[in-house]
Amino acid sequence: MDAASPAPSSRDWAQLRRDAETGIESIRAHFTGHAYDMHDHDEVLLGVTEQGVQSFRCGRQQVVSIPGRAILIEPGQPHDGHSPDPAGFTYQMLYLPLSWVQARRDAATGPLAPLGFRQTLWEDAGLCRDIAAAFRALHGREGRLARDLALDRLLGRLWQPDLWRAESAGHRPHRAARRARAALHDHMETDIGLDELADMAGTDRFRLNRQFREAYGRSPHAYLVQLRLKRAKALLAAGAAPADVAARVGFADQSHLGRWFRRAYGTSPAAYRKICTNIPDTDPTASPS
Repeated sequence: MDAASPAPSSRDWAQLRRDAETGIESIRAHFTGHAYDMHDHDEVLLGVTEQGVQSFRCGRQQVVSIPGRAILIEPGQPHDGHSPDPAGFTYQMLYLPLSWVQARRDAATGPLAPLGFRQTLWEDAGLCRDIAAAFRALHGREGRLARDLALDRLLGRLWQPDLWRAESAGHRPHRAARRARAALHDHMETDIGLDELADMAGTDRFRLNRQFREAYGRSPHAYLVQLRLKRAKALLAAGAAPADVAARVGFADQSHLGRWFRRAYGTSPAAYRKICTNIPDTDPTASPS
């Protein structure tokens, strides 16, 4: 996340849509070379690769998706993306709000442990088919009845016990890393330095950087950028202007927000705001989606 990203190819494109009633977002995109920097989402991600080879880090693993493999990414799971083949890849992805998924899972199965997939890729033709059908209904705006039936079929398949991992206590992050994480949440909009963050965490900057990476899979700076981006998405979806959002979440200015937003989500803040609210995109640098 801290390194500069390659410039997007002129052959790359992305089409993002949002269903106002459910809050589900759908994206269909094509990328050659670099696609996304390491980032994460608050939503449950379900997708398929249409064509090509899609390689990405998810958590601490490198995985490769090709047609016939379903992609399942739980909320908060860091991932990036690129194409190892010059021809690139095309994929479809649904972003299901966590509260929406949990309400339906609890109604179908009763309250369960937090969402956690056993693995990222599944060679399951039925699951791929149901993800693609739900995507078509939402992205193609086929109407509420078609949407609801497709989503019900998808969720029915998603509740299969073998898709979920058994939750365990796991390794508890070091106390200093937990303190630093809490401080980043509390001071998201502040231009905080590593020494200051280390003081809040009760350790030195070198130990903190190592312990934080071990606990959360990225540097404190990368974690802070993701906090800001996710908050920015929520504000933009509510209709806030990109310049105001940049100031509220801690980016230096609208341009700074725009650079990071494109690297993580493949579109401009103004274009994303328009998708969510129908407020015209006034960003002169925004590309059509």
